[in-house]
Amino acid sequence: MKFPCTGVILAGGLNTRLPGRAKAFLNIGGVMNIQHIYELFKELFEEIILVTNSPLEYLEWDLNIVTDLLPVRSSLTGIYSGLFYTTNPYAFVVACDTPFLKKEVLEVVLEGIESGIDVVIPETSKGMEPLCAAYSKKCLEPVKQQLVQREFKIQRFFKKIRFVSKQFLRTFYEKKILNFYLFLISTRLINWK
Repeated sequence: MKFPCTGVILAGGLNTRLPGRAKAFLNIGGVMNIQHIYELFKELFEEIILVTNSPLEYLEWDLNIVTDLLPVRSSLTGIYSGLFYTTNPYAFVVACDTPFLKKEVLEVVLEGIESGIDVVIPETSKGMEPLCAAYSKKCLEPVKQQLVQREFKIQRFFKKIRFVSKQFLRTFYEKKILNFYLFLISTRLINWK
């Protein structure tokens, strides 16, 4: 089933923890990170957007390649750019370095989308997972205002919108769709030195 949502992959990082190597192209278990995410997104979304500042590296991929709209490098800038270019009312945003992302996690987040909710974000005991979440296009203006103020922490703009977090996590357990372990594995990023 395809969702009326755009899949957005953020691949604009500076790779400071892995100098000279783009995390999107790291091979984990015989599959590049970007390939794993792309295959999942193809099953779920009609539109896939890749936000990167190195567009030439991704020309072989069948997706919409865009660059950051603002000259500031941050995940929030990538979210803003992805939302700006999406043709759907929502975008599911994920970092390119989440090689263990599971389809079940995406489906549960996407099922949490409803009218009047601007962000559907999983939350664990370690906090919210803003780079594995669905964002409404209504977030564009609050995110832009925050970026203009040079505030780059994603969760700061949540005060200006309606979002679902703790209640949504309880839904994970009530539906028994995921177990805690599966969720944690899906949202782990690669940050090796």
